[in-house]
Amino acid sequence: MSRVQPVVSAVLTLALAAAVAAGAWWLVTNKPAVTPADKPTPAATVARVVKEDDLNTVVLTAEGEKRIGLRLSEVRTKAVRRVRVYGGEATVPAGRTILVTAPLAGTLKAPVGGVPAAGSSVKTGRAVFQLQPLLTPDGQATLAAALADAEGQVNNAKAQAALTRIALDRARRVLGEGAGSQRQVDEAEAANAVATKTLDAAAARQAVLKKVVGDAEAGTAAPIPIGAPEDGILRAVSALPGQTVPGGAALFEVVDLSTVWVRVPLPVGDLDGIDRSEPARVGALSAPAGGVLARPVAAPPSANALAATVDVFYEVPNTDGKLTPGQRLGVTVSLADAKDGPTVPWSAVVFDVHGGTWVYAEAGPRTYARRRVVVRYTLGDDAVLADGPAAGTKVVAEGGQELFGVETGFVK
Repeated sequence: MSRVQPVVSAVLTLALAAAVAAGAWWLVTNKPAVTPADKPTPAATVARVVKEDDLNTVVLTAEGEKRIGLRLSEVRTKAVRRVRVYGGEATVPAGRTILVTAPLAGTLKAPVGGVPAAGSSVKTGRAVFQLQPLLTPDGQATLAAALADAEGQVNNAKAQAALTRIALDRARRVLGEGAGSQRQVDEAEAANAVATKTLDAAAARQAVLKKVVGDAEAGTAAPIPIGAPEDGILRAVSALPGQTVPGGAALFEVVDLSTVWVRVPLPVGDLDGIDRSEPARVGALSAPAGGVLARPVAAPPSANALAATVDVFYEVPNTDGKLTPGQRLGVTVSLADAKDGPTVPWSAVVFDVHGGTWVYAEAGPRTYARRRVVVRYTLGDDAVLADGPAAGTKVVAEGGQELFGVETGFVK
């Protein structure tokens, strides 16, 4: 009995293993089939994946090229001067504001036509007031003292004008010899202009006083016309007809706005990167890339410690009077570094509906393919590229919009 029991156990074990194996085989061979309906539906289908290099090309006929007026240019690598736009403010140039005072004590009268209103334009010699001198003994003594003082001012002004003229001639001569700078010439010109205007004002005051003193000694003093010393705009009128004023009292102020200065507050961290000897472009804030050419000028140094800015000045012609002191402007200045970069004509760049930028590159005889470009910035008539076709590639400079219309089906 003891021998039969192990044999039975072994037979049962083998039978159980065979049953397990048979069951596994049945499961494998009888797996339910997966129908197409059980597969997940893809989110999107693409018939053919198109890369940008495989975009449509446009093939023109000779007549088509002629009708479009197509012109080619090359992608060129050249040194381009980068620019940067800052906000500026129109200001009155130094030495262009003249404060007219009463040469002596007297009573003001209105000239023929009345006193011009503040803000109106005046010409040189236009009478703004008539001054009736006070011929009291004290007044005559004051006249004599004022005449002596005027003569001293004229002599001082002549000496100062002569010195500034010598400095200006020296600065120009040194610049012509290649040892100076244009900034020194500009500073000398500004100083000479201020000295010349000061001399003119002193000489005019002396002439008026001489006439008044002579008339007073003869007892026939007539009203003295107080006119504008130069063409400009009446910025302020500080007196009224019928008013008795002492000698030296402020009467009116004339400002010359035929040219204006544009003050540009530059951050101190940008000073070394700006080429302050190069002209700038001044325009409206809404279109800062264009505008009028403005040359740098020497001006009294000024800065703002709280804003950490240093003021730089440019001179702009204003003969049409469109610029007003205090007006905010956009100023495009040149940076000091000039780096090589790929450029194409700005007219060659085409924009798609999503704002993408493209050019049409020549792919063969009268065959053109659209290629994507990334415009870094524009400089004049050129567009500086951050990415695009290699240098030397011929692109369509004129006619790209027409090719884009043909490719997209808008035109035929």
